[in-house]
Amino acid sequence: MSFKIDRGLFQYDLIDHHAVLGIPVDADFNQIRKRYLQIARRLHPDSCAATTLEEKQRASQLLSKTVNPAYEQFSKERNRAEYLVVLREMSKRLAQEASTIKLKSKLSQELAQASNLEHFYQKSLQQLAAKQYENLEQVSDIIGLISELNLVYLMRKGASSLPSPTPVARNSNNLRETPQPAPMPQSISVVEQYYRRAQAFMENNNFAQARIELQDALKLEPNNSSCHSLMGVLYLKQNQVTMAKVHINKALQLNPQEQMALKAKRFLDQATQKTGTKPAGASQPTQGTNTSGGSGLFGGLFGGKKK
Repeated sequence: MSFKIDRGLFQYDLIDHHAVLGIPVDADFNQIRKRYLQIARRLHPDSCAATTLEEKQRASQLLSKTVNPAYEQFSKERNRAEYLVVLREMSKRLAQEASTIKLKSKLSQELAQASNLEHFYQKSLQQLAAKQYENLEQVSDIIGLISELNLVYLMRKGASSLPSPTPVARNSNNLRETPQPAPMPQSISVVEQYYRRAQAFMENNNFAQARIELQDALKLEPNNSSCHSLMGVLYLKQNQVTMAKVHINKALQLNPQEQMALKAKRFLDQATQKTGTKPAGASQPTQGTNTSGGSGLFGGLFGGKKK
C-alpha cells in the first residue's frame, strides 16, 4: 500500500483488496476485471485526466503500488483462493467480536442496522465506487469507508457471502484440464501479463481468448507496439489479413524495429505474392485453405501449437 489506512478490515493488518478496487466481497472475477480496467484507464499515464505533472505522478503511483497489486491478488487463482480463506476466517472473528467493534462512519452504522442488508450494501458501495478515484486526495478515505462497509457486511452475513474459488476449466469432450497460462512474476507490468497470457492461449490455438487478452492490454496502453504486433500475428493465424495489416502497420509505425511485426510483414508480402491476392481484399480465405485451428495460408506463422 502507498498510504496508511486504519479503518475497516485494514485495522486487522489485512489489506482489503476489494476496497481498493471498490467491489463487493462477493464479486466474481469478471466483475473484478471490468472494474480494474475502469480504474486503470482513469489512472494510467496515457489516459489520465490529470492536468499537472504532480497529479499524473500520483495517479501513476496509485496504479502501480495500490491498484495493480490488488488486481494481481485476484488474477491468480491460487492467490485468490488463499485470500478468500483469510476473509472467511476474518468473518468468523468479526461475528464473535461484533459487540465490541466500533464503527467510525454513519454509513457503516446504518448498514449495521439495515433490515435489507444486501440492497443497502450494494447500493452504498456502488455510490462510493463511482467517485472513488475522481479526487486523488480522497482515495484513501473512500477506500477506508468501503472497507468499513465490507467489515460490517462480513460481520453480519458471514463466510457464506464469499464466492468459492473458480475451478480449473475443463474440456467437456474429454474432461481433461484445459492448459492455462503459466503464473506471472509479481515484478512485471499488468500489460505484460496480458501479453504473456495471450501468447500462451495462442500456443494452444485458443485465439478468441488471446484476442481478449490483447484487447484488454491495448485498452491500457493503446500505443504498445509489442501488443499490436502480436495482435497482427493472431489475425494472420486466422487468415484475417486486413485486420492483421492494421495492427502490423500500427506496430511498425510505433516502433520501426519491432521484430515480430517486421517478420509478419515479410511473411504477409511473400504469401500474397504467391497467391496473387491483394492484401486489401484478402479478408476472405483463399480457396483450398483451412481457417480452423490456426492452419491455412498463415497457420504456420511462427509455429503452431506446441507438441
